[in-house]
Amino acid sequence: MTCETGFVENAAASLVLVRQQRPHVHCLMNTVVQKFVADGLAALGAVPSMTSAPDEVAAFARRADALVVNLGTLDEERRTAIRLATAVARDADKPWIVDPVHCDYSPSRLAFARELLASGPSVVRGNASEMEIIGEVDGVLKIKTGPIDELTLDRHTIRVENGHPLMAQVTGTGCLSGALIAAYMAVEPDRLKAATGALLTSGIAAEIAAERSSGPGTFEVAFRDALAEVRPEDIIANARISHAEG
Repeated sequence: MTCETGFVENAAASLVLVRQQRPHVHCLMNTVVQKFVADGLAALGAVPSMTSAPDEVAAFARRADALVVNLGTLDEERRTAIRLATAVARDADKPWIVDPVHCDYSPSRLAFARELLASGPSVVRGNASEMEIIGEVDGVLKIKTGPIDELTLDRHTIRVENGHPLMAQVTGTGCLSGALIAAYMAVEPDRLKAATGALLTSGIAAEIAAERSSGPGTFEVAFRDALAEVRPEDIIANARISHAEG
């Protein structure tokens, strides 16, 4: 259990660092969930920005500590903005994450996702069908989400079991987890540890929120409250992860 214990302790320490350092996360985010994601980042202690205007997105990405790219609502202007922002992140060696939402629905979206992955993000995060169609991506941390989140980098795999079924009934919880991963990567250089910490924090906050909720509507509000209130000791006490070598 040494490896698991180390990852859990690192997750607790990273939560403290996020709140102390207040990393700026620029989000090229699904328009349906922008407010939910911004509120969730702010509740945790990070600073969100959301613009996707091509004439200013590079400046925002340059000032940010990390970048999250979500393909949920995708048009030509947003593709341009994504290319501009990811070029800044790549040139400045900033951590960035791709969430290839619905790349399994559309050939053009899949082609764009693969274009982004070829340019060297830190992380790609998606559900089982999205990750299956993406296939192998060398040098990128792959996160397959589900009832158990599976994080794989090279031959190293971590499985995070924390979370609650109500998360699937609130639009944007997955998008928010991608943004939280970006926030954690801004304070923890080991991306596997950072992503594990973010998913543990999100999952444990969801479990706390579910105890206070009567359904998805009350859960949404309680989840944001729990992100603001979750403590390092909550992570230490409640983390459920396992480790495997591929």
